[in-house]
Amino acid sequence: MSSQDEQFQAAAPDPAASSADDGMTWWYRWLCRIAGVIGGVSCAFAGLWNCVTINPLNIAAGVWMMLNAFVLFLCEAPFCCQFIEFANAVSARADKLRPWQKAAFYCGMAVFPVVLSLTLTTLFGNAIAFATGVLYGLSALGKKGDAISYARIHQQQKQMDEEKLTGALEGQA
Repeated sequence: MSSQDEQFQAAAPDPAASSADDGMTWWYRWLCRIAGVIGGVSCAFAGLWNCVTINPLNIAAGVWMMLNAFVLFLCEAPFCCQFIEFANAVSARADKLRPWQKAAFYCGMAVFPVVLSLTLTTLFGNAIAFATGVLYGLSALGKKGDAISYARIHQQQKQMDEEKLTGALEGQA
């Protein structure tokens, strides 16, 4: 086995381990990945368009947006970056992050160019990248509970309140 094969096997994520940790369904995971790829495309085009100016802040925001696109492609779709040797390793490390960590990272990356240069190009270019962070943030909240478990919890709290109330009334008498 060659050293590249060993590196690829070491960097390849274990799908069973990552899906068990974060509790995301397969379709939601794909939705987040697709949103990340589309966000990378929008950041790349808007960043390139933003660099066609003489304003240095717009150029800096455009370069940052293209860097955001590269990071999104690297983390969400490493097959787009096959020419980079460490793409699979970065993707495997990104897959090990918790959803709230990805959410904070993607939203922070998307907000910085908007703060740097508030234009329509930076707003619309980073909107989908920010939405990707929001999707990961929503998955970090977890699944919604069912009505039966909420009813049980409410009934238990009601019983505890009644016991406290009767205990307080008995203590006064």
